[in-house]
Amino acid sequence: MSVFAISDLHLPLGVNKPMDIFGGWDDYVNRLHDNWQAKVKPEDTVIVPGDISWALKLEETYKDFEFIEKLNGTKVFLKGNHDLWWSTRSKVERFWSDNGFNSLHLIQNDHFRIGSTAICGTRGWINDDSEPADAKVIAREAIRLDMSIKSAVDAGLYPVVFLHYPPLYANNCNLDILQVLHKYDIKYCFYGHLHGNTHAFAINGTRDGITYQLVSADFLHFEPKDITKIVQNDKT
Repeated sequence: MSVFAISDLHLPLGVNKPMDIFGGWDDYVNRLHDNWQAKVKPEDTVIVPGDISWALKLEETYKDFEFIEKLNGTKVFLKGNHDLWWSTRSKVERFWSDNGFNSLHLIQNDHFRIGSTAICGTRGWINDDSEPADAKVIAREAIRLDMSIKSAVDAGLYPVVFLHYPPLYANNCNLDILQVLHKYDIKYCFYGHLHGNTHAFAINGTRDGITYQLVSADFLHFEPKDITKIVQNDKT
């Protein structure tokens, strides 16, 4: 079994909001489908850290999740800033179950187990707590991340972290999130959110003992990134 990562699918199948108007996103749904099916096998797992669908309401996601359900593998989702359809866990899972979407799973204050490894994470937030409202969101997201990682550690698993927002970006950082990552001695952190020209400011590499990797769909040219070696080799 292999493990892959790709974020920011921005699927528009249930609403009229295609990304083709942006550079590099031409015919992206078909490109994503073909690349995914060429790399991912039915027994594999794909982690998708946020911005899954442009839908505003859960019922509007049907076509997007129907598309994803037909793709190979088990899919594990975290919330992104554009996932406004994301409701309570029970409502989302009931919607998936009612529609026969059986390969879909979500992470929300907990983890997803793959062997001896735990996929952990949360949405995160912008790297700027100068506004009181943003500071509150950042603090809450740090708590959610702590809960997720702690659930893995308590289960005796090796945590690998996925965030939607980058905890580091150019010369900025999200101290609340970084404190949690270092508290648990996290070694790998994958993230999305960044597109187009912002790729140039992404952190891809090791900083203070943590290896960061951007996995936005357009950065990966709509080809899921194989992270199997990370999940398997660092599980003890």
